[in-house]
Amino acid sequence: MDFELTEIQKMIRETVRDFAEREIKPVAQELDEKGEFSYELTRKMGELGLFGMYLPEEYGGQGMDTLSYIIAVEELARVDGSQAATLAAHNSLGIGPIYYYGTPEQKKKYLPALCTGEGLWGFGLTEPEAGSDSRGTKTMASLKDGKWHINGSKIFITNAANKFSLGSTIQAVTKIHDNGKKEYTTIIVEQNTPGFKAVEMHDKMMWRASNTAELYLDDVVVPGENLLGEIGEGSHIMLSTLDNGRLSIAAMGLGAAQGAFELALQYAGERKQFGKPIGKFQINAFKLADMATKIELARALLYKACWLKDAGKPFGKEAAMSKLYCSEIANEIAYEAVQIHGGYGLMKDYAIERFYRDARLLTIGEGTSEIQRLVISRHIGL
Repeated sequence: MDFELTEIQKMIRETVRDFAEREIKPVAQELDEKGEFSYELTRKMGELGLFGMYLPEEYGGQGMDTLSYIIAVEELARVDGSQAATLAAHNSLGIGPIYYYGTPEQKKKYLPALCTGEGLWGFGLTEPEAGSDSRGTKTMASLKDGKWHINGSKIFITNAANKFSLGSTIQAVTKIHDNGKKEYTTIIVEQNTPGFKAVEMHDKMMWRASNTAELYLDDVVVPGENLLGEIGEGSHIMLSTLDNGRLSIAAMGLGAAQGAFELALQYAGERKQFGKPIGKFQINAFKLADMATKIELARALLYKACWLKDAGKPFGKEAAMSKLYCSEIANEIAYEAVQIHGGYGLMKDYAIERFYRDARLLTIGEGTSEIQRLVISRHIGL
């Protein structure tokens, strides 16, 4: 087994880390405090080639492998969860469904603009009463005279309500059978469509500089060719997209854990109590040793899942395991990092306070830890 990264993957890590340290780190606290989405940073991430990294060059992508993309997300999350969320959600949930299930015409129409950093796309699955239960969708769509008529709402949709937002992929119920079983279909809805309203959500605890939206569809009418995939294939499209998205959230967890660990390690070397750095006390040294071990385990598991995907092998189980473990150790490490900081860790002047808040979403978004355990249990035959 070869655990060595390729030269390209090493270059991506160095390039994205430098970008995050130089461009994001100086403004991360201010953006978080204001709850402000940064168009400038988003555009710069696009210029760096981080959007559509795994897409072929014909669509404006970089033609890179999954692991290269995951490393980029990891390095952003090491500095700021909000910017990592913008990248991860757009690449996996925004671009993914169109790239994997769109027609040639849809790909040519939408993907080039979504790879520049000046066009973002939403993943319209979650509803007020349909979170972990994706089949609880109440948004309805019917085909009349060759056009889709859509009514309903979505909530907690990333990248869907800012001036870069070009549209969203919407899951809707297109038929209810006599036995009560629903037929789910995915439909493309562009941002300026009459009856389609995207409202930015504020006062979040975490990822305050990412863009989160509520979507309202009131008698929205779109052309029949806005169908994504086949009628009745919606649930499969959305759930398979989440399989890929789990790798992105896992990368965010890994990066957040790494960043929190580094902050704690630095603080433990600088802060003195009883005449010596607190890192010299065994209790803190052991905490840091445990953090480092968990991070290495998380990285090995996630990178293996990426390798499986790139090799064309089944990776659903490993993706769920990676999402579960990376998100949970991000929370554990952020908790212990705050503990090492003591009272200072509770102050906004210290970055670890933001890491602690940002980590909390990771065990909830794109499938809760409970759902991941359910997915894993099915993979192991239960």
